[in-house]
Amino acid sequence: MTREIKPETPSPDRRLTPQQLERFTECVLPYLDAAHNLARYLLRDLHQAEDTVQEAFVRAIRHFGSFRGVDGRAWLLSIVRNACFTQLRRRRSGGERLEFDEEIHSVEKEVSEPEADLATTIAAENVRDALGQLAVEFREVLVLRELEGLSYKEIAQVAGVPIGTVMSRLARGRKQMLLALRAGAKEND
Repeated sequence: MTREIKPETPSPDRRLTPQQLERFTECVLPYLDAAHNLARYLLRDLHQAEDTVQEAFVRAIRHFGSFRGVDGRAWLLSIVRNACFTQLRRRRSGGERLEFDEEIHSVEKEVSEPEADLATTIAAENVRDALGQLAVEFREVLVLRELEGLSYKEIAQVAGVPIGTVMSRLARGRKQMLLALRAGAKEND
C-alpha cells in the first residue's frame, strides 16, 4: 500500500524558513515604525504600545506562512490594529483608563532656533491634544491616512470596514479635530 505524500502546509508553531525570514524582512519589517505609530495613537500609552507591537510581530511571524501578498504594510497594520483593540477591550473591562500623557508621547529632537522650536512644540502639542480627544475610530483613520499615508482602500483593509465608512470617519474625524484645535486655540488666547 502506497501512501500519498501531501505537501507540507505551514504550521503556526513552526519557525520560518530562511526564505520566509528573508521575505518577512523585506515585506513586513520596514513597517515597524508605522506599526508603533498606530499602536501609540490608538492606545495612548507608550509602554503598552511597545508591548502590543511586539505581540503583533510575534503573531505576524507565527502566521507569515499564510501571507500571500506582496505589500505587508496593510497586513501588519491589521494585526497591530486588532491587538490594540484587544488591549482597549481589556482596559475597559478592567476599569482601567489611561489619560493622554504628553511626556510619553513627546518626540525629542535636536535643538535649533528657540522661537521656531517653541512654535513647533506648541503646534505639535495642540495637534496631539486634539487627536487624543477623538474617539478611537476617528483617531485610527486619521493616523493611518495623515501620518502613515495609507490609501482609503488600505485603511479599509486594515480597519475591516467598507471604503465609504473610511471616508465618513475621515471626514468626521477631521471636522472634530478642527473643532478641538479651535477650542484649544481659544483656551490659549
